[in-house]
Amino acid sequence: MPKSKVRKKTDYTINPASRVPVKVNVGPSGMWYMSIMFGLMLLGLAWLVVYYLAASSGTGVAAEGEWLNWMYELKSWNFLIGFSAMVAGLLMTMRWR
Repeated sequence: MPKSKVRKKTDYTINPASRVPVKVNVGPSGMWYMSIMFGLMLLGLAWLVVYYLAASSGTGVAAEGEWLNWMYELKSWNFLIGFSAMVAGLLMTMRWR
């Protein structure tokens, strides 16, 4: 029976230049970034709380001609506005240093 040829494996060598960590020159985020980030999260929460407490019933503060009537007329769009602001703030946390 003929003997099979033995294949020689090539040695895998790692390029030493690719293993060197690259230093990124970025400092911490500014105070304005953190303020906007937390501000968006709190704005979204406040929007939903105001909608639930004051504008959802259609009476009292949100009655016809009152100052929150415009929020009552938005109906379920209030959820999109509130949650969008909170999600935007949460997405900003990924870039926060």
